[in-house]
Amino acid sequence: MDIKKILPKDGPPINEVSKYIEKYKNELIVIKYGGNLNISRSVFNNFIKDVSILHKLGLSIIVVHGGGPRINKELEKSNIQSRFLKGIRVTDSKIINIVENVLIDFNNDIVESLRELNTEAVSIHTKKNNIIEVTPESKELGYVGKPNKIKNDVVMDIIKENKVPVISPLGLGENNQTFNINGDTAATAIAKSLKSRRLLLMTNVEGVLDKDKKLINEISSTKILEMIKDETITEGMIPKINTCLDAVNNGVTAVGIIDGRKQHSILFEIFSDKGSGTLIRK
Repeated sequence: MDIKKILPKDGPPINEVSKYIEKYKNELIVIKYGGNLNISRSVFNNFIKDVSILHKLGLSIIVVHGGGPRINKELEKSNIQSRFLKGIRVTDSKIINIVENVLIDFNNDIVESLRELNTEAVSIHTKKNNIIEVTPESKELGYVGKPNKIKNDVVMDIIKENKVPVISPLGLGENNQTFNINGDTAATAIAKSLKSRRLLLMTNVEGVLDKDKKLINEISSTKILEMIKDETITEGMIPKINTCLDAVNNGVTAVGIIDGRKQHSILFEIFSDKGSGTLIRK
């Protein structure tokens, strides 16, 4: 394999790359592509390119995607007002149909875009290869679910065929009813179930910042809990951090929060000594 031919010129240094290819050779990496990153097509293309490169370099990648902004757009078109409880969308029978369609549509977009770069990918969602079984989050939220079982074998069979599983944050409950799942929650449940080496949460922030708003490259879960306590970490970042802690306390070696807006942020996170966002370890 000629690494030079596969790696982009503005990617991480080649000498570091070969070392990390060796390190991740028999490991699983789950990458969650956040809904807020759908705003620009160039950010999306950068993500697709990076996933394709990782796959061509022989790494086993599992993609989980969000879709919040796309869902909002569709609901607006249909003149449907969303209600939120503690930041989670209340999802009735009308909304869940729109959510399901939008997420499956986005899933197909990712799969097709990877294929255009000669990377075979397989869709996983409620209408095809469903792997997530859920229980309802709460009565008030309607069709919002939390994963209680992941079918690992379906994912592993796709990886054995040298393809990339692309998973929508949707699951099935009783009577095959579709439920919406928070994207980070779905990605974490999958990473925990598969005991992946890495879970990368791609988002539209730099990572975890200290009091002086400087990026922290690596941090332990104890230190992170202190930062929540002294309010260095606040509001919207707290649920994301709690998701990360859940992952590292349940079999995932480390979780990276990385800025999807940065060119090749995934490659720098996986293949360089410095990484590209914040790495959280147990």
